[in-house]
Amino acid sequence: MNIFGIGLPEMALIMMVALLVFGPKKLPEIGRSLGKAIKGFQDASKEFEDEFKKEAARIEKTVTEPIKATLETPTPKALKPDAENEADGSAASDVASVTPEENV
Repeated sequence: MNIFGIGLPEMALIMMVALLVFGPKKLPEIGRSLGKAIKGFQDASKEFEDEFKKEAARIEKTVTEPIKATLETPTPKALKPDAENEADGSAASDVASVTPEENV
């Protein structure tokens, strides 16, 4: 049995020292809190792994999905005449109706 490079004799020695330092009443509390910390770490690790897999699947879907191309109709760039001037045609005649006698 080899956990983190520590064999069974070394584990027994560590347990004996912990028992002497913390005492028999505190040792179960320390073990319990250590177990909760490890469980919390495992849950966080599992959640991270799930999020990573979801993101990888989303990216894979985006990469393999064919691109849909659509053409947009261009908007005219020229200026359009006003609707009221277009209806009666008076805009051009107003400008052209200036006589040379009025200019002097």
